[in-house]
Amino acid sequence: MSLNEIQLKQHCEYIIQSIRIRNKIVILCEGKIQTVEGRLSPQLYKEMEQMPDANFYKACVPIGWRQYRPQFFNCGDRTDVLNTYFKLLDLHGENITQSNLDPNKLFAIVDLDIQVANIENYQFTTTEEIFYHLYEKNRVNDINSTAHRIWVTGLIHKEAYFLSPDIQTVFDNFSNVPIYNSNPVNLENIYLDMAKDLPNNPDLQNHWQRVFNRVAYCNDLDITGVKKFQDSWIYNYYQSQTNIQKIELIIALLLLVKSKNYWKKILPIQEWNSSEQAFRDQLSLEIGKFYSKQECNVKNHIPFFFKTLYSTIDSPTY
Repeated sequence: MSLNEIQLKQHCEYIIQSIRIRNKIVILCEGKIQTVEGRLSPQLYKEMEQMPDANFYKACVPIGWRQYRPQFFNCGDRTDVLNTYFKLLDLHGENITQSNLDPNKLFAIVDLDIQVANIENYQFTTTEEIFYHLYEKNRVNDINSTAHRIWVTGLIHKEAYFLSPDIQTVFDNFSNVPIYNSNPVNLENIYLDMAKDLPNNPDLQNHWQRVFNRVAYCNDLDITGVKKFQDSWIYNYYQSQTNIQKIELIIALLLLVKSKNYWKKILPIQEWNSSEQAFRDQLSLEIGKFYSKQECNVKNHIPFFFKTLYSTIDSPTY
């Protein structure tokens, strides 16, 4: 659902008037906005944090963060999230309606994606510019991070974090065995499929002259074209002598290849008695719980995001 001007204003009014956001950090994220017959419903905003995308980020909140936990809101697609961010600030500044928002505690997180999103009236003019200021060689730039109220993912999509090498342990221990291509999920098979599919990716082909810079720090990869990148990736992956080398190559893929398509191919076992989407939603919550227990260092993008936000609390308690 893409919000028109009336819906955007209504959406922002629901958020800004919510008692739940008082003295809280507010995080806007991509994800479906619940509607009834195409209309926004105030009652459904009480359930907003239970929607899959917001629910994932909520599950990622570090386990030690016990008080003043953030409030999450799905806001539609990437453009809707950005529009919501600025509209909330406008409404708060106009003081036309009662606001429970602290503008210093308003944040947004959107997918990096392949396409660039332009941003007006902000210190960074595009999502790509945010990415290069916020990340360096797949690590969050600690010094720069506090300058950002709008974050982009350090991988191409939120779903890329579902396929990060560390997540293999979640798949292995999940109560309902996740299946990929008729076999229990082995992430290496997904990475190899991603690499094999590279030349069939029109978005990557069309935007290669811009996006290859994201992986320019990988010295062993040929970034002069998609096919050469593919050949060098496959060669180096099989020749890798250490796990560190393999992980660097995997991250390069997850910066460039649209991971949502592969995430959607992960299916439940036949005995599962609900929808495939419900299965992936449940699995994503387990992945969120995994991230909630990780160290909040610059290598762990999502935990570090929350560490940065936590510093805005007046009286931290953990």
